[in-house]
Amino acid sequence: MSTPRRFLLENAATLVTMNAGREVLADGWVAARDGLITAVGNGPVPAVVDGAPSADFARYDARGCVVLPGLVNTHHHLYQTRTRAWRGAVDSELFPWLRTLYPVWARLDDDAFHRAAVVGCRELLRSGCTLTTDHHYLFPRAASPHLLDVVIDAALQTGIRFHPTRGSMSRSVKDGGLPPDDVVQDADTILADCERVISRWHDPRPGAAVRVALAPCSPFSVDPDLMRRTAELARRHGVRLHTHLAETRDENAYCLRMYGCRPLDFLESVGWLGPDVWLAHGIWFADDEIARLGRAGTGIAHCPSSNMRLGSGICRVRDLRGAGSPVGLAVDGSASNDSSNLLAELRQTLLLHRVLGGASAMTVQEVLEMATIDGARCLGREDAGAIAPGRACDLAVFDLAAIGYDGADDPVAALLLCHPEPARATIVGGRVVYERDA
Repeated sequence: MSTPRRFLLENAATLVTMNAGREVLADGWVAARDGLITAVGNGPVPAVVDGAPSADFARYDARGCVVLPGLVNTHHHLYQTRTRAWRGAVDSELFPWLRTLYPVWARLDDDAFHRAAVVGCRELLRSGCTLTTDHHYLFPRAASPHLLDVVIDAALQTGIRFHPTRGSMSRSVKDGGLPPDDVVQDADTILADCERVISRWHDPRPGAAVRVALAPCSPFSVDPDLMRRTAELARRHGVRLHTHLAETRDENAYCLRMYGCRPLDFLESVGWLGPDVWLAHGIWFADDEIARLGRAGTGIAHCPSSNMRLGSGICRVRDLRGAGSPVGLAVDGSASNDSSNLLAELRQTLLLHRVLGGASAMTVQEVLEMATIDGARCLGREDAGAIAPGRACDLAVFDLAAIGYDGADDPVAALLLCHPEPARATIVGGRVVYERDA
């Protein structure tokens, strides 16, 4: 289905814009043309909007609802929806968890990857997420050599806005890495497919359905030369860079043993510290490293549920944001979180960081910023994350009549403090792509 040329959401009880002034509008409305917002207001909709009669717009009635900018998921492994709550890995930390699951993932075929992506994206849409990345680094021998295309096709079927990363693993167990031999690729194969994927899929235009980034998996699964060459390739084509970093103490020990330095020093040595980079997890950074990340403008994808599930630690979110790093939120892979509910991650973030420093240690507003505008910054999506003219018309609509919000006084805080309810509707580019059954 094509995007309606003109679209109007009206009658929102509360419209949370996340615009420059962080305005929250009662009785709000949003108008869009060709998938991009042209006007935002409150009260009665004018008879003419953006030069056209408002009666001619495709309309969505958000009466009784809180409307947010579509939530942004900054880190995922969609294929892992095939291996949730896996026996033998239920009570494991990261490294043994990976060693258990790598052989299982190596047996997945194209159909499994396709279904996994559809399931993960539909779960995200149900939670109000309109834009997601996917860190796809697994390329089993039995699967298609163009496996990322399979994942992208599946995601586009769901209607979500997609920012996949062409991941990679080149260092197997025999080379001192963690993954087995049958899930790694050589550098030339990896870089050739990166070129192909960028050429085939990357769209830099505002409101693009697909943009691409490049994402070697981690310091314990790729070699330094591939990291350098990937950065050069990405910057030549103007795409972003992503990897896991500083997720566990084991990773720190590995980098000291293999490279003689800590993970962030390794990252900087291969030319990766910059504003076009965002990192998954970022837990075990020292004070001086947080300052370096802030000066570089390097982003962090905070994955609270996954980090708690694997016992990895807690990201120093406020320190990173204070230093200047954009911090987005993420569900991470559905075998370490076992869910793709992004709204649940907002609640988890709020509560986790209050445990650390009291109720004032994390506010509802801060979490909403990370889930929208800062998540978009991590992905370099200047066209997402806020309800404002020129941004994509990506909206998450939550019904205050849902039983989980019954009795709530603050309608915005209710979305984070109360048990997460499915969105009533999720709108991408001015098109309803998910709607909750009555």
